[in-house]
Amino acid sequence: MPTLPDSYRDLLTAPGVVILTTINPDGTPQTSALWFLLDEDGKLKLSLNRSRQKAKNLERNPNVTLFFIDLNNPYRTLEVRGKAVVDPDGSALAEKVSAKYGSRVQDNDRPGEQRIAVTIEPTKVNTFPPA
Repeated sequence: MPTLPDSYRDLLTAPGVVILTTINPDGTPQTSALWFLLDEDGKLKLSLNRSRQKAKNLERNPNVTLFFIDLNNPYRTLEVRGKAVVDPDGSALAEKVSAKYGSRVQDNDRPGEQRIAVTIEPTKVNTFPPA
């Protein structure tokens, strides 16, 4: 399994956004900007509302790309391709993500909606410039 380069760790720990691309049922890409977490276990994680298209896509097809852009140098990027592992109980992760960003991710959920925890298992890591 590819590892995340230490020289790009700043992009993984900053409270920025990541671009998530999933695959729609018709095969077209679906892209969203969202909050993320590099957890204590060194894995990239997402807290998603289960009712949204990106979550439905991941539950059906786990292939995913995460794309990070250095806002101070937009020519410095990190791409993580991988497989998403979905855990239906996303409340603990939602709290961790909320703590990182200082705002509750659940505030965008409607009553009765559930969150899932998504862990990305990298299959390929690309950087520019190369790490």
